[in-house]
Amino acid sequence: MEKYENLEKYIELAYTHGADNVVALTPEDVVFDERTIIKCMFGCKDWGKGCNCPSRPGFLSLKKWRKLLKKYKTVLVVHSNDKKTAQNASFAVETEAYLDGDVLAFSMSDCAICNDCAGRDDLPCRSIMKSRPSFHSVGINVFSTAQKLELPLKPLRSEDEEQNWYAAVWLN
Repeated sequence: MEKYENLEKYIELAYTHGADNVVALTPEDVVFDERTIIKCMFGCKDWGKGCNCPSRPGFLSLKKWRKLLKKYKTVLVVHSNDKKTAQNASFAVETEAYLDGDVLAFSMSDCAICNDCAGRDDLPCRSIMKSRPSFHSVGINVFSTAQKLELPLKPLRSEDEEQNWYAAVWLN
């Protein structure tokens, strides 16, 4: 992997914001699989409603997402047992990278900003500057990617089990 100038700084920043694990990799190490959209369509109560849902008008095709994301040089995968923590850590890194001159740095995570997504009421996103799409909604197999990185992630048998949430920051 090509040396990214501020990588250690960003890894530390993610940990400072509560990340349990942070791993740097290249876009080639991310497992893309368009079948993830099936799980969105037939398993997500927000299908057709969430502001960052791939069913929303104007959402890029999975093919376009893959092409765009493959242009980045480094990906920081951020793991936490809390969805909001993963999102906050990745957004903090995106913001810092942007301020450091990586103006196309882009974080992705399951959105945990609002308790109730405005999209469920057919309203526009209330946090458009922070809200981002999730991995799986753009065709990334999160399970295979986490497994490849030896990070914890498995299907849960009940909601009482410890959850694992993933976010990423795409860097130039």
